[in-house]
Amino acid sequence: MTRYKTIVKTTTSLLAFAATAIAFQTSPGLAFSSEAQQMCTGDAMRLCSSEIPDIPRIRACMVRNKAQVSPGCRAVMDREHAARKREAAAQ
Repeated sequence: MTRYKTIVKTTTSLLAFAATAIAFQTSPGLAFSSEAQQMCTGDAMRLCSSEIPDIPRIRACMVRNKAQVSPGCRAVMDREHAARKREAAAQ
């Protein structure tokens, strides 16, 4: 049973990281928020588990399935998209 718990814990950590990366869709230099982890982990597991651990494929899957993500995750994705647009416009 200990091996099972270790596998579950590792998988959960990976999914949390993946969900954060997906939600932000930003350059690797930017920090990921705990809000994105909270809001998008369940959606990433539900919609894109077959893409794990490939972060770019998870990101593409989440964008493709944006209409099906939870309202909280969608809000985080929208905020980050708007922030990237503002940042690009300022450059």
